[in-house]
Amino acid sequence: MGTHYEQSMQRDIDRIKSKVTEMARLAGDSLDACLRALVNKDRQLAYSVILRDRRIDELEKEIDRLCLEFLVRQQPVAKHLRFAYVTIKINQEVERIGDYAESIARQIVKLSGQNLEIPIERYKEIAAMSIPMFRDAVKAYLAEDASLAERSMEVEEEVDRLKSVINAELVQLRQADKIPLSALTPLMTIARRFERVSDQAKNICEETLYFVTGQYQKHPGGEVWRVVFVDQHNSCRSQMAEAIAQSLSQPKFVFDSAGVDPKPVDPGAVEFLSGKGIDISKASSRSVEKLPNLEFTQIVILLDPAARKALPSGTKAVTLDWSIPDPSLVQGTPAERQAAYQRAHDFLHEHTNDLIEAILADKID
Repeated sequence: MGTHYEQSMQRDIDRIKSKVTEMARLAGDSLDACLRALVNKDRQLAYSVILRDRRIDELEKEIDRLCLEFLVRQQPVAKHLRFAYVTIKINQEVERIGDYAESIARQIVKLSGQNLEIPIERYKEIAAMSIPMFRDAVKAYLAEDASLAERSMEVEEEVDRLKSVINAELVQLRQADKIPLSALTPLMTIARRFERVSDQAKNICEETLYFVTGQYQKHPGGEVWRVVFVDQHNSCRSQMAEAIAQSLSQPKFVFDSAGVDPKPVDPGAVEFLSGKGIDISKASSRSVEKLPNLEFTQIVILLDPAARKALPSGTKAVTLDWSIPDPSLVQGTPAERQAAYQRAHDFLHEHTNDLIEAILADKID
């Protein structure tokens, strides 16, 4: 028998882990249901996945609350402190996976009723890798199993390769006029969402390794580049920049965004990016102070001159000025507003891609 303090701490840990288990089960079941809905063209099943996401969101809030209460009540140190920190991070990853399942389901609803030639076996293949990887990642966290976390991480690169294969085959089907243009983006989005599940699962594994070993796995020796986009409100430009950068699916980069004076995400940006197959409907704005792991940031990109004052003094990050007009402030016809968002999109996509290529090429001797 341990002390009353030890027993109380263990009860709190068990309670938090049980909620994470429930949340991960719901997310995993939603992904399984998405695959069945795609294979069987089951629109009702897709709708059930969309509705289930609300429960996952509720659990995310509950787990956050339990973790904060744990920190205040138990004042943990060492591994118990890492447990709380890692659980908060993993909670966010699992919630995102629930969002990916909801997104897949919405794409399936868009495709319902169409007679399409879909490479179903490829989708079964990518799901058969990404979903078990996610479940193994959560299992590694719950069991504090570092070896399982390390093994699970190895799957991510193969999932990424398969996503590229699926996209290439979809383009070929489109060129052969076997699928309409309207179906191409939803089908690519489904493949991309399954690939993103493996990315989040890898993040869970990395957090688990930190929890178990105390060795932080992310950003080791410059192997991963962390890039943060900053503007005035983190409502439009920086949200667009982060989403566009994430859509490039670069495993060696971690992208984030923040603002000097955070305000709600611009509905115009949400609608515009949705037309590009990028979903930021669940995004929320935040200040620079709320950015996780800010000390690891290598590159800060200012999208507004006023954003410079938000940077902490003494930062060692490389600062780049990409100041562009805020499309959400443009007045005029719908066409003029659409054109403003398009200009911002094209600028951000081109410059982000060039930056990534420059870093990967490392042309300076």
